Amino acid sequence: MAAGAGKEERPRAGYQDGPPWVFRGSALYQLHLVKSSTARAFVPPELRLVEAFGYTLGGMFLARYHDSPAGEFDELVVIAGIVWNPPTSCAWAARVLVNSAEACRHGRKEVGLPSHVATFSKTEAIGLRKPLMKSNRFLSMAGIGSVVSRHQGNGREIEILENKGSSTRHLCSISLPLTDLATGLHKHHKWMGPAIRMSLPSFSGQTEDHPDLLKYSCQLECRVRPVRPARIWSPRTTEPQECSDVKISTTGSSNVIAKSDAENQSISVLLSKPIFALEFSFLRMHVDAPKIVVPQCRKKEVRISST
Repeated sequence: MAAGAGKEERPRAGYQDGPPWVFRGSALYQLHLVKSSTARAFVPPELRLVEAFGYTLGGMFLARYHDSPAGEFDELVVIAGIVWNPPTSCAWAARVLVNSAEACRHGRKEVGLPSHVATFSKTEAIGLRKPLMKSNRFLSMAGIGSVVSRHQGNGREIEILENKGSSTRHLCSISLPLTDLATGLHKHHKWMGPAIRMSLPSFSGQTEDHPDLLKYSCQLECRVRPVRPARIWSPRTTEPQECSDVKISTTGSSNVIAKSDAENQSISVLLSKPIFALEFSFLRMHVDAPKIVVPQCRKKEVRISST
């Protein structure tokens, strides 16, 4: 954005000034019940999936950064599930979509993420259509229903198209109610929730760019409040198409997800049953440099490498 009269444009820091890398903006953190069989397609076999009754906790992290090392950009992190890392648990990202080539390159080369460049097309929506998900009557009675009425009123629809060269493929559409992430205005709601600090540890790596298993942490400072879960529906086409996934490199195992299946599996994660959503406003996120993790397969444990 051009500097106004009497004002100087603040240059962005760039990834070379980190770690930690600092991101500012707003986000929606949405938890889903994901089938364990779907999550295991992405999680390395030496890591133990945190599951119960055939399900794990996955979902998505949808963010809009107005200030970051790559400038302004949007990000969708598809979270396959939670894996056990004594004495705590970590998330595993099945897919990361960003509308910044610089952010995509950094995610792949520096953090070991399955990052891809995508287009985030945003439109205002009235009378949002019904998603391809079943409602949860029990959660609805508790006030955190997974799906609300068919006509939500005003909101914003985000269509996400994954780019591959000169062609694109429709991955999904996400309908957001009128929240700060949808409007970009922090003043829309009088109550923004309490100010909190939290850590989101995650595993990454075992890709073609980073064959090692990595662990990194995101330190968040923000205001947080529960919101109605966003509604997601599937691609407009179901015809098999070539996709640009990063292969999970698990040499010697049978848990290598095929490139042709990775996109469909990540869509399955997004279309799984949502159970809860949190809106992060005034978000300031510090991302630490990843560390190499040495798995101990037989003991179902991992330890941080000292080298």
